[in-house]
Amino acid sequence: MATIAPSSGRARSAPEADDACEDGFKPWSAEEARQWRAENPPLSPWPVVGVQALVGLAAVASAWWLAGANGAAVTRSVAYGALAAWLPAVLFARLVARRMQRQANAASALLAVMVGEGIKIVLTVALLLAAPRVLAQVHWLGLLAGFVVTIKAAWVALWLKSAKRRSARTE
Repeated sequence: MATIAPSSGRARSAPEADDACEDGFKPWSAEEARQWRAENPPLSPWPVVGVQALVGLAAVASAWWLAGANGAAVTRSVAYGALAAWLPAVLFARLVARRMQRQANAASALLAVMVGEGIKIVLTVALLLAAPRVLAQVHWLGLLAGFVVTIKAAWVALWLKSAKRRSARTE
C-alpha cells in the first residue's frame, strides 16, 4: 500500500479541496450514462432469497437425516432458525424490488435500504425471541445452525454472482 504525500505543507480549505477533486472529474453525457446502465443492469434480490431458501431446506433435510426419528425437536429447531433468517430476507427483498421498480433517486433508495434493514433486524430478533414460545422444545445449537447457514448463503450467493459478472466482463 503506497503512502500519498501531501502536495504542500499547509492544510487546504474546503473550497480548495473541492476544486482539487473536480480537476479530474468529467461528467458523463446522457449516452455514456445509458451505455453504462446497459452494461450494468440492476441486480434482483430474488435469486439471493431463492438460494437462502434452498440452503435452509438443505439444512433441515440434513438435520432430519442426521438426527433420525428421535430428533424431531432438532429438525424443528433447525427449520425455525432457517425461517428466522429467511422470512425477514423475503420482506427486505420485497421492499428493495419495489424500490427498483419505481426508479427513485439515490437518497430515497438509500433510505429504503436503511429502513428495510431496520425492519429486518427487528423482525429477526422478534422471531428468535419467540422461539421458546413457538417450539415445544428448543435445541439452541440446531436453531443457531439453521440461522447461520441460511444467513451465510446470502453472502455466498452474492459473492458467486459478483464473480460471475467479473468473469463475464473479462471475456
